[in-house]
Amino acid sequence: MRKQVLLLVLMLSASGLAEALYPRHKISEQGPKVELETMLPKQFGNWKVLPNSGAQIVNPQTEELIHRIYTQTLSRTYVNPRGEGVMLTVAYGADQSDGLALHYPENCYPAQGFALVSSDKASLNTGYGEIAVKHVFARLGSRSEPVTYWATLGNTVVRGAIQTKLTQLSYGFQGQIPDGLLFRVSSLNESPESGYQLQAQFVQDLMAAVTPHNRLKLAGLQGASGK
Repeated sequence: MRKQVLLLVLMLSASGLAEALYPRHKISEQGPKVELETMLPKQFGNWKVLPNSGAQIVNPQTEELIHRIYTQTLSRTYVNPRGEGVMLTVAYGADQSDGLALHYPENCYPAQGFALVSSDKASLNTGYGEIAVKHVFARLGSRSEPVTYWATLGNTVVRGAIQTKLTQLSYGFQGQIPDGLLFRVSSLNESPESGYQLQAQFVQDLMAAVTPHNRLKLAGLQGASGK
């Protein structure tokens, strides 16, 4: 009997491993469809979209790479009443298998000639929980650009190759192919700390303005408002 139980366990383990190696069901095809244009409001809190502002935003990937990796991309610049601007870029991929992984600012900005001054882990507090983010400070000539970004797989924020791989395997063992997105905000500021503070306020205001489902999809936030 014990041999039969052991054999059954081994068979189930092998089956689970096979499913993880060859997942079949895309999360993107389950539940509401992701539509970045409607998920992200053009006006909220003290922020509103600045028309015809796309030229300011750095999009380091080539068009060919963007279309191969991402299902949707959205780029906007928002301004507040003080004239402070925040550039937002969100790139969504319906299939985040190994061959179609998101590309991160640390790799993309240098490809456009930027020097990476610093890259640090950080935590961004919102009224709905914390987001594990990266702070990157990039410079090209007279342009200094603090960047705050994070990445998701499914409804989970991931940071680093190991956590990303473990999350991919976790979905794989359930037979699922995760979707994912890269959420990036930046501003033109000589002081990185001032830039990060402005970006944190922008993200906090945005998360308060979107629906609970969109908060979960955009940033893995599941908590109720603490405000």
